[in-house]
Amino acid sequence: MNYKIKYSISKFLPVVFVFFILSSCASLPSNINAPKTYALQDTDDTAFGIESRILIQEPSEESGFFLLANGLDAYTARMAVIRHAERSIDAQYYMIHNDLTGILFGEQLIKAAERGIRVRLLIDDMDLESRDKGLAAVASHPNISVRVFNPFIRSFRSRTSQLLTGFGSVTRRMHNKSLTADNQVTIVGGRNIGNEYFDADPSLAFADLDVMAIGPIVKEVSTSFDEYWNSPLAYPIATLRPDLVGEEDYNEGIERLEQYVNSEIVYAYKMRLVDSDLYKKIQNDTLVYSLGIATVLSDHPDKLISYDEDSSLTLASQFTQYFKRIENEFIIFSPYFVPGKTGTASLSNLSKNGIRVRILTNSLASTDVGIVHAGYAKYRTTLLRAGVELYEMNKVLSKEERKEKKGNYGSSKASLHAKSFVFDRKNVFVGSLNLDPRSVVENTEIGIMVTSEELAGEVASGFDRIVDKLVYRLELVTDENGIEHIRWHGLEDGVEKTWNYDPHSSVWQRFGIFLLGLLPIESQL
Repeated sequence: MNYKIKYSISKFLPVVFVFFILSSCASLPSNINAPKTYALQDTDDTAFGIESRILIQEPSEESGFFLLANGLDAYTARMAVIRHAERSIDAQYYMIHNDLTGILFGEQLIKAAERGIRVRLLIDDMDLESRDKGLAAVASHPNISVRVFNPFIRSFRSRTSQLLTGFGSVTRRMHNKSLTADNQVTIVGGRNIGNEYFDADPSLAFADLDVMAIGPIVKEVSTSFDEYWNSPLAYPIATLRPDLVGEEDYNEGIERLEQYVNSEIVYAYKMRLVDSDLYKKIQNDTLVYSLGIATVLSDHPDKLISYDEDSSLTLASQFTQYFKRIENEFIIFSPYFVPGKTGTASLSNLSKNGIRVRILTNSLASTDVGIVHAGYAKYRTTLLRAGVELYEMNKVLSKEERKEKKGNYGSSKASLHAKSFVFDRKNVFVGSLNLDPRSVVENTEIGIMVTSEELAGEVASGFDRIVDKLVYRLELVTDENGIEHIRWHGLEDGVEKTWNYDPHSSVWQRFGIFLLGLLPIESQL
């Protein structure tokens, strides 16, 4: 070894030693005294409860479902659920951004609490850095409880250092997304709370999907929420930050909040919500639910602790039975799609056995996580060779599509974020699950599986419409030398075009993705 290198390492070792010693000193506070609470049961006389009884004629195991594919509709639905709640609101999210839709969402929860509604807000800690002060202020309201799931240690240590030293613990996150009112109506799906999910970001629009449900299925969502809320991994914000308790001026915070939500930009967005299709249906009492038998598929929160020693704790184990029963067609929406060798073999076998397998995921240009694309790209050839149909989201909307957008909110970039699966156009799953190792093994997820030809057909038809206009269709071709290549076919400003490489990408991007694909990190993607 070169002497200078040895000398440099010897100087660096004490720093590394001190870093790990300091890292091991800090720890989370005890969480054994967190009070357990549960979803309210005496809510049949609420407006949502009455609506449920009118829709679902007893005795029946059916529930009602309404798909939320449009960003404005999805946000309008959340505002309606919160504003019409009479007893309780339970919100569970992976991320709530500190932007227009995130702040407006928080403001509506506070207003609900001021009406006397019990609010429980459970949020993963991944997106909360430097926001403890605001959470503590919100939680100071007597009707609001805030808990942080699988929190990082609040100390001098950066989150980056904790991710490195806490690999396998803090790297595993609660990815669930649900909003439930009065234990009678719920919204479950792929959307976090942030501008890009609700058509409020002028530069990026996530194509996403939620389902609003009413009826017996809501109780199952509430049961899952209670499991997470009462988990030892769910820390009250006051337990994490006792130094902030009593130090926040709640009234001053409300004043600043009101100034923001009364600003012109918020008013303009509210007017767009009023103009949404769903708002008009609610006002005209023309909202129609599709009926179907359903069940909630979800990971148990202990999955983050057990590391899958007990497969019964996983959503994946519940999902398998539906996969095994596929007879004709399997449709997949998965923005982060890393099938791995086992998944690739399973999907390939379906296709070889005559089952039509159709997959929509992000292209290199449309994805917001390039390293995940690297994990997916190396399986494309094998899947195409087996007859699997691969489609990738087009990055740039056409001129006509941008013109259809109203005002200054016409997003120039579209990225897939919906997570849904259709089985033989009879069963449909809508939730937070991606087909990648992180969702299946590392994180926790939730979704609703509905048996309904009407609802499954609606999602499948949506897939058909998207692949006709907004995607690249991948084709495997063999050149004169017998070498296989992938071609991309798609529309650019309404004109059909073919690419021999990932569309709208540079040589350096493609080379970087190739290098990332060589790294042994697939289990974390």
